[in-house]
Amino acid sequence: MISPTRYAISWRSLCPETGWRRHGFAFLAGAAGALAMAPVDWPWAMLVTVAAAFLLVESAKTPQAALLSGWWLGFGYLLAGLWWLGQAFFVDPDFIWAAPLGVIGLPAALALFYATGFGVAKMLWRPGVIRLLILMVALSASEALRGTLFTGFPWNSLGMALGSDLVLAQVASLVGLNGLTVLTLAIGAGAALLMFGATSRERIIGGALALGLAAGIFGFGLWRLSAPPSPSQPGVHLRVMQPNMPLDDHFSRAHATDILRHYFELSTQGSYPDAAGVKDITHLIWPETAFPFLIDDEPKARAAIADAFGRHVTVLSGAARGETDPTSGQRRYFNAIEVIDPQGHITAHADKVHLVPFGEYLPFSDLLSAVGLRQFVTAPGGYSAARERRALSAPGLPLIAPLICYEAIFPNEALPDWGLRPSVFLNVTNDAWFGITPGPWQHFAQARLRAIEQGLPLIRAANSGVSAIVDGYGRTIAMLPVGATGVIDGDLPLPLEPPIFAQSGAWPWANLIFMALIVALILTKRQLTSTTDYPNSTTADR
Repeated sequence: MISPTRYAISWRSLCPETGWRRHGFAFLAGAAGALAMAPVDWPWAMLVTVAAAFLLVESAKTPQAALLSGWWLGFGYLLAGLWWLGQAFFVDPDFIWAAPLGVIGLPAALALFYATGFGVAKMLWRPGVIRLLILMVALSASEALRGTLFTGFPWNSLGMALGSDLVLAQVASLVGLNGLTVLTLAIGAGAALLMFGATSRERIIGGALALGLAAGIFGFGLWRLSAPPSPSQPGVHLRVMQPNMPLDDHFSRAHATDILRHYFELSTQGSYPDAAGVKDITHLIWPETAFPFLIDDEPKARAAIADAFGRHVTVLSGAARGETDPTSGQRRYFNAIEVIDPQGHITAHADKVHLVPFGEYLPFSDLLSAVGLRQFVTAPGGYSAARERRALSAPGLPLIAPLICYEAIFPNEALPDWGLRPSVFLNVTNDAWFGITPGPWQHFAQARLRAIEQGLPLIRAANSGVSAIVDGYGRTIAMLPVGATGVIDGDLPLPLEPPIFAQSGAWPWANLIFMALIVALILTKRQLTSTTDYPNSTTADR
């Protein structure tokens, strides 16, 4: 058995007890976790972050000290994982001054969720194996709140340490993103107990939990991915265009003709146009806000699209859409996907529901606009949000679940609010705002996780990448990377039978938390270890 004294020396040698050395340790440990995110995809890096979280809560003398350590760890994790957001502020010179607010201010604010999780964990902290479960429940709950409160921002949730790896991500078909977070924390806390447990029993339990879960998740992923290639939807041949258009003066109404010509040239490249248009292609997919004008108001542009591709190709494109409110008479604008049939008519559209604060609309607009602030998009008053998520219908395609840009990061908002289950996700986005950075890869990883959770194929058209066709297991059929210009061709995979998460939604995650609480209560009742099994820090954080 390891003596408490020896144990105390081991963790104190790694985790400083006080002051800026402690805060620096927390910050660097948090930053290490960002290496688990795309495009690096080192899931084991998250073990460093979670193990450090365990030590920081363990060694904190008070909940307030734990809260402060949690903020530093969360700030390091989010700053290292979201620094690329600063790129967007340099697209328009009017917003350069606000770059520190996005790069530093947003991680600093979101780190409060981690601080809360640490503080709650310390208030509930008990000796023995139970503290592993306390950490798991407290931090997974705080991550779930981060993805929900104040419109939610679940980008790079801790569960994406598993979700960014195709094999490990397969368990999302059972428990979803929030369940991945629970499992990530269980593995990391188990590893911490294996390394720093006060007794042999703690070490054995921690090691068995970490290794058992990791092996089970890996084995399940290999088994699921051993399925044969997904069969294809008959009669559907897709072409996804990635124009890689810069977000500068070249993308303006003055260059509309050149932009369309660029799209037409790309959309016909590598094929053999004949009198009927683009041979064999049935559906063209163009990215978010593809036009520097309202395509609804431009019949000549729609006619040019129909002429360019013949009379058998349907175009599904991101577009800004205008509409006059019948009650107020005011003109409103929407970020939408529109379906343009082979005759150049718009037959259907789907509007974005979950808008990006400050990007697509200005929160507290009366107050903030009075001091000169505005949203990034130039639509007067910003975009309006659709009242409900609706499925999208297009000739020759099964029912579509539209995901416009950032909507793809919300697991519980991926499907329409009502109606039949769709058979495919269509995600259009414009990640050129973030340049050649990790941001677009992280966005793709989260969109791919929606395919795994729901067992639905994903068609993804991104202005500057990543564009892809993905099957219901998350396997990539075809892909264009960030910064590439071109098209990808592929058939549309058929959907899978709805996996457990698709049938039950948040229940698997809730069940994991419930089971953890039950086990925690049992361990508390039995008092497996005495209150002297682990030491507290003798000095609070400063």
